[in-house]
This record gives sequence, C-alpha cells and structure tokens, in this order.
Amino acid sequence: MDTTTYTIGNKTFTLDRAKAEAAYAAKRVINGRDTMFFNILPLKYQWAYDLYRTMKNNHWEPEDIPMQKDVEQWRDTSGTISEIDRWIIKMAIGYFSAAEGIVGDNIIHVTREVVTAPELKLVLGRHAHEENIHADSLVYMISSLGINPHECEAMFEDIPTITEKNSLVVNNSRALRKDLDFKETRNKQELAKNMFLFGQCMEGTQFYGLFGMVLSLYRQNKFPGIGQMFRYTLRDESNHIELFKHLFLDLVDENPDVWTDAFQAELTELMKEAVRLEKAFIADCLPVNAVGLSAEEFSQYIDYIADRRLEGVGLSPLNPGVQNPLPWLAELMDVSKEQNFFEGRVTEYQKAGALDSVDDDDL
Repeated sequence: MDTTTYTIGNKTFTLDRAKAEAAYAAKRVINGRDTMFFNILPLKYQWAYDLYRTMKNNHWEPEDIPMQKDVEQWRDTSGTISEIDRWIIKMAIGYFSAAEGIVGDNIIHVTREVVTAPELKLVLGRHAHEENIHADSLVYMISSLGINPHECEAMFEDIPTITEKNSLVVNNSRALRKDLDFKETRNKQELAKNMFLFGQCMEGTQFYGLFGMVLSLYRQNKFPGIGQMFRYTLRDESNHIELFKHLFLDLVDENPDVWTDAFQAELTELMKEAVRLEKAFIADCLPVNAVGLSAEEFSQYIDYIADRRLEGVGLSPLNPGVQNPLPWLAELMDVSKEQNFFEGRVTEYQKAGALDSVDDDDL
C-alpha cells in the first residue's frame, strides 16, 4: 500500500509513501531533487552525517589555549628562539590568514551552492564554520604576539610563492561562480576538479608543509600555544580531506561519464603542479636548514602526502614507494585529551561519544 492514513479527532491525514520514497531516490550529489526543505532523513549519504557529528564533537575555541609561553618566547632575546623559528611562524600566519578564508569562501559559494542532498549541505556548513574558527585562531595568534596585521596582509600579497599557491585555487573557484549546466560532462568535470583541488591538493597536500614545520617547533617546546592550535586545526583538516574525498568519489560514481582517461590525467597534472608550488613555498619558509628542520625532508614529505591523496581517489602516484620522512607527525595528531600547559588539568576537546580524532592515513 502506497499511502498511510491517520485520523486525529475529526481530521484525516493521508501520507503518500511513494512520493517520499521517490524523493529519497532522487537524492544526488548534484542534479538531484531541488528543494528548499532541509529534510535530512532518510539519509542517503550516511558518511556525511557521521562526519558532521565527528566534526561537531571536535569543536574547539582558540581562546581556550594559553599563549603566555608563546608571547614570552616571541619576545625572548637570548637566542633560544631563532630568526628562522620566528620566520616560520610569520609565514604560517601569513599564508593561512588567506588560505583558510579561500577554502571557506569556496565551500559557501561553489560546493554548497550546487550539491543537492541536505546531509551534504549540512556537513559542508560545518566545514565552513570550522574555517571560520581557524581564521579566528590566526587573529588570536597575531594579537597575542603583537604582530603587525598589515605585515600578514603584505605576505600573501607580496611573496610570490604564496600568491602562486593562492592563485591556483582562486582562479578555479571563480570560474565556477556562474550559471553552469551540470548535466554537461565538462561542467561536471570542472566541479569534480574543484573538489579534488581544494580537498586533495590544497587542504590535503599544500597545507602540510607548514603544518609539519610548526609542529616540528612544537616538538622542540617552542610556541606551544600556536602548536596546539595547529594540532587541532590539522585534526579538522583530516576530516575536511575525508569529506571532499567522499564527495568527489560519490560524484564520480553517480556520473561515470566524468571519469575519462583524459580527466584522470588532468587531475594528476593538477596535483603535480600543486606539489611544485608547495616545494617552492617550502624553500621560502626554510631558506636555510635549522635545528630539526630540513627543507629536503619537508619536500619529500609533500611527495609522500601527495601520493596518498592520489591513491585515495583511484589515481596513480607520482613517486611510487616514496617514504614518510616525518613519522613523528602521526604521534602529534593524537589530540583527544590534552594537558593544560599551566594549570595541570586535563582539557577534553572531544565530547563523549565522538569518533577517533585522526586516522594515520591522513598524515
């Protein structure tokens, strides 16, 4: 029977089950049922709702993390903190001040605009919110250390390797901000490329050079507050990478016309270019090697990460067999419980029932 009837008092309501089942069947990543109603249930993309709950349970606030030690070290003139150490922090703040906003803007004005399943819009909304938190953490770092904010603005305007990295993603995002027919194969490919670029190339690969450098300083007990915020940020990023990987794979699965040999080669070349830009950027972040910091190791790490991202979406690696030169990074990512730096109390940043924080496959 395709209808269910309820009689309440003197009123009768008839619900058409067939219509509801048809609405569920019409759920798609793109070109699905277009509705203003945010009916998440019944879920078609269970992974999206599960990931949303994980992200929500991982919520953190920058102001909860003490910066007193960082401020003392930043002002220290004894030589404990080197100019290379300070330069890495400035480059991290300068780059991510722009990059986090670029990611959030793309989610809101490109990806979330065109996906049609409500549970996908839900998790993308959470993703955009986390980019706001990351941007807020950078404001907190800048104000705590007393860095001139105009200097940060100048860094992503005037340092070519930052400008080139940002241009790669911004140009792609802008090209999709027009009325496109996503029933056409090429337009679907452009959207899939955007998902791959932002999820696997930018957040998944290009973010990791500076993440590794900042966390290498943290490992040496330098700038513990900043290091802690980057640990939480990287935990968030691992979920963002997973989100866009699932989104990309489901889009391709639902639209097999997208997955041509030529398109696969195009994505591989895109990752190759992202790696090239990231290695040039690493050379600017580390113009000379310092204690515990080697530009060569971080470049190899980018090769290692890039190949994992490619393989994760069914593409061949660029450097088969490349090894991870920074295995300690996985250990630093276990951030479900943290010891407060000054009060000796345990701060629980992942609520009860949350899933494990970071999969080692993301590192």
